[in-house]
Amino acid sequence: MYEIRVEADFAAAHFLRDYHGKCENLHGHNYKVYAHVRGSNLDEGGMLLDFTQIKKTLRNVCELLDHKNLNDFDYFDQNPSAERIATFIAGKILESIPELKDKNGTHLHAIDVFETDTSRARYILD
Repeated sequence: MYEIRVEADFAAAHFLRDYHGKCENLHGHNYKVYAHVRGSNLDEGGMLLDFTQIKKTLRNVCELLDHKNLNDFDYFDQNPSAERIATFIAGKILESIPELKDKNGTHLHAIDVFETDTSRARYILD
């Protein structure tokens, strides 16, 4: 089994409803995102997936979120937690690269969303 990982980042604001603490107030993060792709077979060039393809896609998805108030996105239903952000990013990647849906082949394995260097949420797709 092989795994590759690419990363991108974005800055955004959000607040959490149904939360009692400082995060219920509007605040921001410099998010770091990792996309993990796994598979058993390499292509004729000896690659699982071209880094350029997944990196460009991840950056494009992060651009959608960059310098926005995440609470303005209907998708997050007013609670843009790191977990929901990871799920959103995974969905957008799969829309752009549908061949990564194949659980038996090369596939999107996980998305990590870091709010800080020490706080991460991971969405695992398999």
